[in-house]
Amino acid sequence: MLGQRFGKYILIRKLATGGMADIYLARQEGVEGFQKDIVIKKIRPEIGQKQEFVQMFLNEAKLAAMLTHPNICQIFDLGKIADSYFIAMEYIAGRDMNRIINTSAKRGIPFPMEYALKIASNVCEGLYYAHSKVDYNGNPLNIVHRDVTPENIMVSWDGAVKILDFGIAKATNLVSTDREGEVKGKLSYISPEQLQGREADQRSDIFSLGVVLYEWITGYKLFRGETDEAVIKSITEGKIYPPSFFKPDLPKQVEKILMSALEKDPDKRYKNAWDMQFEIDSFLSQHEFTPSNVHLSNFIKQLFKEEIEKERKITGKKIIAVPPPLPGSKSPHKVVQTTGRQVQINLPEDIFVTLSQIAQKNDMNVSNIIEEIVKFYLKFK
Repeated sequence: MLGQRFGKYILIRKLATGGMADIYLARQEGVEGFQKDIVIKKIRPEIGQKQEFVQMFLNEAKLAAMLTHPNICQIFDLGKIADSYFIAMEYIAGRDMNRIINTSAKRGIPFPMEYALKIASNVCEGLYYAHSKVDYNGNPLNIVHRDVTPENIMVSWDGAVKILDFGIAKATNLVSTDREGEVKGKLSYISPEQLQGREADQRSDIFSLGVVLYEWITGYKLFRGETDEAVIKSITEGKIYPPSFFKPDLPKQVEKILMSALEKDPDKRYKNAWDMQFEIDSFLSQHEFTPSNVHLSNFIKQLFKEEIEKERKITGKKIIAVPPPLPGSKSPHKVVQTTGRQVQINLPEDIFVTLSQIAQKNDMNVSNIIEEIVKFYLKFK
């Protein structure tokens, strides 16, 4: 709910609902007008009751919170409020690569190979940092992402590349879900050794990134099937066609990079993400066009020009913290601003639902609708 307080945070709007968590854009406020937009991932209460999941989730999230790198989404806080475990993480104003690739395709714009390689290079840098992380005594932490997919790679409006959800994937695997499409989508990026029950290591993330990069460059879904079993068989036994089969003009050096990352035997892959990044950067440095963050930023902003304007209007509004409804209350609080005055209104559930439906159809929020009603009433009173 707009403006509801959640511990020291103010929830602004829901961004998404996943198999294990609800995700919100939130704001942290402090002295002298300090404000910081963040993302709150609230673990759903029914999932939080699974003790094995909670323990693994907490352990993995603690490790992920130790990661501080420009290409990794930062975790700021981890805790529990009421019956909800949550993670507070960096808010990245931008789009994930699944949205970017799909939007580019819908507009008939082939996603440039140079941008795909630039993004993959940044992902390699973040992965290598995480894979190499040690504890305070110098012992390897053996951090593996396990879920390198287009949805977990974000590009901000200023062209920065960020990996999402480090430390979440292993715990998520414990959650049974009926979101079959979501599970199948992630399955297409899992390494053969993981599917065969062997331990994942840094080379597993390299394979997943290889699948992602192959699809960005060729526009072809590498591993597919009507059932989970068919997808698994495609990954473990299926033939991987060289990307030049779909894109004949692909430079040989780029094909070599992809096929090295996609070796089904981990021992034949790049031994670490730095080696893969080195070959990508070596190619780009000699290529006729080497994209910068500015180039990538301009491309993404053009793709999502209208959506950027909408987001600015939403995040630019002043949000007033409102306490959660009292226990047993069915009247949610709403905040309305009219010419600088702030009014708190309690609405019956049925009226609130009706207004929400009207607001959604007209691309508004409930506060805007109420404000218009009040203005109309005062005008003709």
